[in-house]
Amino acid sequence: MTGLPVSVADFGPAALAAVVVAVYLVVGEPVVGHVLHRRFEGRLRTDDGARRSFYRRLLVLEWGLAVLAFVVWLAAPGVAAGAVGLRWPREWPGPFSVVLVVVVLLFVVASTRQLRSGALLEMARPTRRPGEGRHAEPPGQSTLALLPRTDEERRLFTVVGVTAGICEEWLYRGFFLAVVSALAGGPPAWVLVVVAAAAFGLAHAYQGRAGIVLTGVLGAVMAVLYLDTGSLLLPVLLHALIDLRFLLVPATALPTEDRA
Repeated sequence: MTGLPVSVADFGPAALAAVVVAVYLVVGEPVVGHVLHRRFEGRLRTDDGARRSFYRRLLVLEWGLAVLAFVVWLAAPGVAAGAVGLRWPREWPGPFSVVLVVVVLLFVVASTRQLRSGALLEMARPTRRPGEGRHAEPPGQSTLALLPRTDEERRLFTVVGVTAGICEEWLYRGFFLAVVSALAGGPPAWVLVVVAAAAFGLAHAYQGRAGIVLTGVLGAVMAVLYLDTGSLLLPVLLHALIDLRFLLVPATALPTEDRA
């Protein structure tokens, strides 16, 4: 954790902008994500190009926010590149981090096998009970709606997966934790891990409670790896791998949308 800012003054003239971006990641991103996803799901019923359009919108939003945070960091002369994870790993991961990497890789393999087996169709089967309302969704439906079906969608989704690995790790680990550390005066590593997990989980609130918990746990894992190695490299690679595993899911294992 050496090198993280310990005072907001380290951000110099960019201090206010850094705090605003960090607050948006915690408060604004969950709201924007929820609204965009609901609109996307509505378009799926009437527009064959809704998924491709949504992928392009995600790319613009993620890269735009990442560039904004990067510009804010460039305007902070007291925050070195290493303080936001923009360097090669300063040391090999410790034993605990190695275990986490192995667990994540096992999760990727196991979940991919489950997805390929057709379990997604079971996830998408309606489970609504009386009183839940006509807009209730089956578990996992929000995630399933994002997965590509056609070759063009798969190509775009590949770019989205790589973008998520780069931009989200930069935003929620590199930049965000530097701001949190500065605001809290250099807190213990476990505090940063908890904050990173909570912020990342909330950013995926559109996936429901299960999605918040899962992405929160993954956010904590990425934070541990980042703080242990001092670099965003390993978290970026693992994050992209987790997202790109969905490319191995055949279209036949995915539910189809009912067109209006």
